[in-house]
Amino acid sequence: MQRTIFTTPIVNALFRWLSVAYLRLAGWKVLGSLPPEASRSVFIAAPHTSNWDLPYTLMVAFVLRLNVHWMGKASIFRFPFGRLMRWLGGIAVDRSKSNNLVAASASAITQASGALQLIVPPEGTRSKVRYWKTGFYHIAQTAQVPIVMAYMDYTRKISGLGPVFYPTGDLEADMRTIKAFYAPFKGKNSEQFEAG
Repeated sequence: MQRTIFTTPIVNALFRWLSVAYLRLAGWKVLGSLPPEASRSVFIAAPHTSNWDLPYTLMVAFVLRLNVHWMGKASIFRFPFGRLMRWLGGIAVDRSKSNNLVAASASAITQASGALQLIVPPEGTRSKVRYWKTGFYHIAQTAQVPIVMAYMDYTRKISGLGPVFYPTGDLEADMRTIKAFYAPFKGKNSEQFEAG
């Protein structure tokens, strides 16, 4: 994977300091930490209901000293923002094409030379959806890495890392467990998030 803002030494330190300061001034609390066994993992990014989720997610990643990559729709990677989005850890996803994103993502995780956390929004969009996409689950299962339940609650101004979850292979039961964890959290546009 290419160099990102999280692997650029001086820039990383500066943005970490700025992130800590901004979140503290804005009244946000960052909770949890990444256990060593989850240094390579798939993060669920939920609820995802606003464009503001990306900057807040990046700030939380700096505070927690993570090395994140995140999936975003291909249109935000067009000129003139493509290089910047990739430097911020972005990976373009073209939702109009059928490609083997699960295999490619799992391969990137397993071939990474160090820690790597791949952030995947299960809704696949900021719009209201009734059913979550299960790509994050299949990526984790294929790469044989855990899923970290990362969250952001705009009402309570908390964000962080919840439990580490190991897929059992029983997709329906696992999704019920995962969605139950996310039920109390409110996104910026809370009417667009449904964990049930």
